[in-house]
Amino acid sequence: MNTKKTLFLAVFVGLVIILAPIAKAEDGGNPRYFVHTTKSFWKNTLGVRNIFSDGFTSDLSGFQLKLAKIAGLELSPVKQLNILPEEVQTDSIISGKSRPNPGPRPTPSEAVPWGIKMVYNDYTLTNTSGGLGITVAVLDTGIANHPDLSNRVAGCKDFTNARQPVIDGKCDDKNGHGTHVAGIILADGGSDNLGIYGVAPEAYLFAYKVCSANGSCWSDDIAAAIYAATDNGANIINLSLGSDSLSSLIGDAISYAVQNGVLVVAAAGNDGPYIESIDYPGALVDVVAVGALNSSENIPDWSSRGGNTLTTPYEVEEKDIELAAPGVGILSTWKDGGYATLSGTSMASPHVAGLTAKFWSDHPASSSFDIRSLLHQAAHDLSPVGDDNASGFGLPTL
Repeated sequence: MNTKKTLFLAVFVGLVIILAPIAKAEDGGNPRYFVHTTKSFWKNTLGVRNIFSDGFTSDLSGFQLKLAKIAGLELSPVKQLNILPEEVQTDSIISGKSRPNPGPRPTPSEAVPWGIKMVYNDYTLTNTSGGLGITVAVLDTGIANHPDLSNRVAGCKDFTNARQPVIDGKCDDKNGHGTHVAGIILADGGSDNLGIYGVAPEAYLFAYKVCSANGSCWSDDIAAAIYAATDNGANIINLSLGSDSLSSLIGDAISYAVQNGVLVVAAAGNDGPYIESIDYPGALVDVVAVGALNSSENIPDWSSRGGNTLTTPYEVEEKDIELAAPGVGILSTWKDGGYATLSGTSMASPHVAGLTAKFWSDHPASSSFDIRSLLHQAAHDLSPVGDDNASGFGLPTL
């Protein structure tokens, strides 16, 4: 009996080793799973996407999935998140690619958009400053080769490639969202000073591509990028993406980042006006969740709400909105070297990330907890009065 069992196991293992890689190669677009084992045999057999302390992720073919279940492996589906623009005003896009006769580069309708002026509390601005010595990691759809961003890039990685988990030096943006978000934070007007300015144009950028061209983002890729950004020295991580429920992979990665002195800022989501409609990871207590407001300092209905009225006032708890910032009709950098106007809490979050970089560069000895407290102190209350579900502490400004 033991001999037969040993023979069966030997044949089974042999089939796994021979057929599993073939099945993966033949089956494209496989569902992704977290495999709850650290054994090298299964890593080699199933293939590894990202490795974590208690297991690894893999894109499993139907054949591999059956083998894993037969072997009794514990599997969990990997969550997908999405970028969070509410609206892209296509009629406002200024493209740098479709010009029949290349000449002077496209220029924005205004060098300092209204949202930047609002957080600066100065509507006469013609340029901006600040952020020196601070690095902001934008985990998004990548960034385009844009004259207003090219001098700011200190790191560029692609976590979305199907064949290779991380590609260094590649982060092209085929969507535009990541380029727009990065511009709000730290666009520097370009070497010719003819472009647009972000909140902290002297800060540096880690452009980590974690979302595909259609705006979907695997949670394990996001988690891997958070660990990488932290280990590579980012001070701030901006996450203009979200989901209705928590990914433990992302939650663990954010805890690691915060424990290592990183301040994480995230979009609250566009599922309002319902209480506790806030998205994760913004809903986590370790994350600064940012709702959107318009140029009149009013919160749009679609901006997600927290559960602030159900928790202790002015104490950040899970599912609380912490701050609000400009997020309606926001002009910023776009793919193809142009500019576009977008709305969403995706646009609100980078205003706060940029302001954080500016504050931190002015107080370089401060901890991330000190800077977070400074954001609270710099916020002025919005309607309704108090620590409300839509805006929390309010709008932070200089």
